[in-house]
Amino acid sequence: MMSKFLLSVSAVALLGSAPAFAQATTAPADEARADTSGGEGEIVVTAERRTTNLQRASVAATVLTAEDLVHKSVNNVEGLQFATPSLTVNTTGQGNAFNIRGIGKTEQTSAIGVGVITYRDGVATLPGYFQSEPYYDIASVEVLRGPQGTFAGGNATGGAVFITQQNPTFDRVGGYLLAQYGNYDHMKLQGALNIPSGDTLAIRFAGNMERRDTFYDVSGPWTGNPGNRRDYSGRISIAWEPTPELRILLKGDYNNIEYGGLPAGNALETGDPLKIANNAHLSGRDEFGRIVLNAQYKFASGLTLRSISGFQRGTTQISYDADGTATILPALSFRDNITEEIWSQEFNIISPDTGPFTWMLGGYYQHDKITIPENGGYYSDATPNTPTALDIEIVGTNPKTALAAFGQVGYELTDGLQITVGGRWSRSTSANDAEARAYFTGIPGPILTLPQVDRTVNKKVNGKIAINWTVNPDHFLYAFVATGSKAGGLNGPNILGRTPLAFDAEDVTDFEAGWKGTFADGHIRTQIGGYYNIYKNFQVNIVDPRITSISSIYNVPGKTKLYGIEASMQGSFDAFSFDFATSVSDSKLGTFYAIDPRIPVVQPTPACDVAGPANGRCLELTGNEQNYAPKFTLSAGAQYKIPLGSEATLTPRVDFAHIAATWASLFQNRALGDRLEDRNILNAQLTLTTGDWSIAAYGTNLTNQHYVAAINGARRLAGAPRQYGLRVSRNF
Repeated sequence: MMSKFLLSVSAVALLGSAPAFAQATTAPADEARADTSGGEGEIVVTAERRTTNLQRASVAATVLTAEDLVHKSVNNVEGLQFATPSLTVNTTGQGNAFNIRGIGKTEQTSAIGVGVITYRDGVATLPGYFQSEPYYDIASVEVLRGPQGTFAGGNATGGAVFITQQNPTFDRVGGYLLAQYGNYDHMKLQGALNIPSGDTLAIRFAGNMERRDTFYDVSGPWTGNPGNRRDYSGRISIAWEPTPELRILLKGDYNNIEYGGLPAGNALETGDPLKIANNAHLSGRDEFGRIVLNAQYKFASGLTLRSISGFQRGTTQISYDADGTATILPALSFRDNITEEIWSQEFNIISPDTGPFTWMLGGYYQHDKITIPENGGYYSDATPNTPTALDIEIVGTNPKTALAAFGQVGYELTDGLQITVGGRWSRSTSANDAEARAYFTGIPGPILTLPQVDRTVNKKVNGKIAINWTVNPDHFLYAFVATGSKAGGLNGPNILGRTPLAFDAEDVTDFEAGWKGTFADGHIRTQIGGYYNIYKNFQVNIVDPRITSISSIYNVPGKTKLYGIEASMQGSFDAFSFDFATSVSDSKLGTFYAIDPRIPVVQPTPACDVAGPANGRCLELTGNEQNYAPKFTLSAGAQYKIPLGSEATLTPRVDFAHIAATWASLFQNRALGDRLEDRNILNAQLTLTTGDWSIAAYGTNLTNQHYVAAINGARRLAGAPRQYGLRVSRNF
């Protein structure tokens, strides 16, 4: 009874870089790589709304070019964790827990925002959900670690990901075609076409179509698609430059992704996570789109005005076995059908890059609304619309807003020594405009209907102060203090006479220092940095200490501390190139006490407050590791280009990634499945390139490690097993 009630009530969770205009038209495939590690080539970041050499930026960042994404087999958001230090992605289908240095999103609930914001062409995407969009026709991906917010729209506590998709160019008709086939009947067709019209107008079409059979061995009385994947994505981009000063870029994306409900086993199991026992209907589909309008005007003085407008809308539908078994009766299932819609607007005023004084000002507004229609909630019964025992359905909307003003200034004190100061004021709101309906077996209609009309407001001021010292052309030192915040929200539903409680915003203070060096006549570049984070008011979904039959979102009252060292290196020596990245870190949870709902109830149930003290049911979690914060990560890759004559080359490449074991729950109970063990992923490719053609044999997870990729409630979800195949592409 209690487990079903917890499952039902958690439905409340549903309530409560500027693009460059001159990218290449070639494919993100296996063409000759631009030298980004030596010589005249350089790695750049655009996330600060101006193009900056990574070796001269006071930020910890990883930049992946279009070719890097292909060579490292980074095809979606999950692949980023195997190419970036301190990063974990735990995908559960509908949403994901995306964390950098253990900060981001640890709860699969839309009531909690994200601490790592993903931008596509400058627009903050749908937060935490609709993240399965494939990477295709991408120009670059920039992963920034640490608080971000004094130069872009959203306020981020853990970091930000800036994805720049390829833009139309005015030089020629061109593009690429790609075809791929692999095991699990994995087929992919991808391509892009760039069509200029004179010197001022160009249009680019891009698309990706993909299908793959399931990885899972599913048994039990399941119905539906047990994990088959079908992707259909398309993009249209229009660039217009009527004058040298005015540039306008309009992009529209559409994605229709079916993922079969993602079969999952029970978290208590210890066997192969790809072997699933299931007794509920399985289905899953995300359909979403985005429109981005980027307008920029540059005056003769170099002053730039920029406007970035965005509209996004998505509908997600999923049905899965909530307990991950085929034996428990009555069966527990989850159904969900919601729509999310976001309007956003950002304005920037950017100073010229010349002179000792540079600055940037910005303003941002976002309106985000989640809608749960009739029958869009769920019941804890294997048969939809037939409640068993006590169940709750939520119907209504959860609107949120964000308003911010931000800016950053830099002044060169002496030759090579610069100070930068940034600030941000933000105001966010979250509201429930819905009702909760309680049902009981055998009684038609709801036995109780309660309104959920609540609102909370958060205001925050954040900032960043940095000292940058260019010692000489080959060495750069920096140190800074930065803060970031993640908005609070609302709990609910208002049942049993309880007034819904607002939970507070999270705050992070980041102390960081680093050194970036260039060696071997520019052929080797390094980045080394250390950080110490103080994390306040961490938001966690736990059993309500006053009414133990429901769960609510609370703030950890103590200060959580996270600290570590990160290092990376890129090298390029003609035919041979390599890259390496690693992190070593630790974390300690602040003072915190909570009830583990998985432990049987002892009557009478002792009281439990988040500040203690401990008792037979109230557990002290103080000093535990932060969720999704591995103590060690490592990624390394190398390739050698072998000339075959007549411009043909054969390039073998190997990549390895290690993510140390992490905890998926603050309770850190191995017996209850809280431990995510090490991930060791070995990828390899062998690419033959001749002229505009390329043929690559690829393999991912070559050791065929079967690992648990994510924990969501009582469910454990498996990572992808070994995949291999052949890819053919042609640029034109």
